[in-house]
Amino acid sequence: MSLLSRQKPVFRFAPSPNGRLHLGHALSAILNHDMAHANGGRFLLRIEDIDRTRCTPELEQSIYEDLTWLGLTWETPVRRQSEHFDGYREALEKLVEMELVYPSFMSRSDVKAYVKSREANGELWPRDPDAAPLYPPLDKRRSREDIAALLSSGTRHAWRLDMDKAMARLRHPLSWIETRRGSNTVIVADPAAWGDVILSRSDAASSYHLSVVVDDALQDISHVVRGMDLFHATSVHRVLQELLTLPAPEYHHHRLILDDQRRKLSKSIGSPSLNAMRDDGILPSDVRGLLGI
Repeated sequence: MSLLSRQKPVFRFAPSPNGRLHLGHALSAILNHDMAHANGGRFLLRIEDIDRTRCTPELEQSIYEDLTWLGLTWETPVRRQSEHFDGYREALEKLVEMELVYPSFMSRSDVKAYVKSREANGELWPRDPDAAPLYPPLDKRRSREDIAALLSSGTRHAWRLDMDKAMARLRHPLSWIETRRGSNTVIVADPAAWGDVILSRSDAASSYHLSVVVDDALQDISHVVRGMDLFHATSVHRVLQELLTLPAPEYHHHRLILDDQRRKLSKSIGSPSLNAMRDDGILPSDVRGLLGI
């Protein structure tokens, strides 16, 4: 990756302390760290702890221990998302003022039942790149009086981006620079494929999509290096960057580490943690060898 056109490129590794880091995280952290140092840039660590029910101080501490064991160093202080909810609310309020978001009241089970009924009648319901059904348009059709009554009653809800309105407001196609193959490639973004994404919920001040674009802009991130599982999500990030007039970094989506069953390593399926590997006597140099870097 050539970064000669930039001064002090800024990279970041942004894990969530909701489980132990595994080899997939190690690959992302090491690539960010090594790219930053190879190009005279900065390497930042960001703790994405918006989910206060699953993120814990113990797991956050384990992130620091794992990265230190790998031999990585980062700038301090570390940005913790839980300390910046006001900034995410401010970004959301801008979109509210632009009339580009709306409150949505259907739960996941509501959406599942609605889509099942439509498909039972022979309709092919659209799905996003992660294979989840797109959110039905019912809430966008509610009257102002109905919405006000639901909000005042304390009904649980989320705030969603009205993707059709957002794209109509921009009036131009979106793209991003992808450097994965060693050269700059222009990727055409397709935000509409995601439908009306969640930006905030009653129990969370911000979604991943909203907080990540706000944080990357505030931290002057010039290069986002992350797994291929987030490749398509970049389309959502690009539309939010444009709407909020935030700068767009360059992106590098690296390969994923798979287990013996060809599944992406994940905290949710209990993939072996770096902590367990360390306890088994594996060395940081062994980790680099396992990752092929």
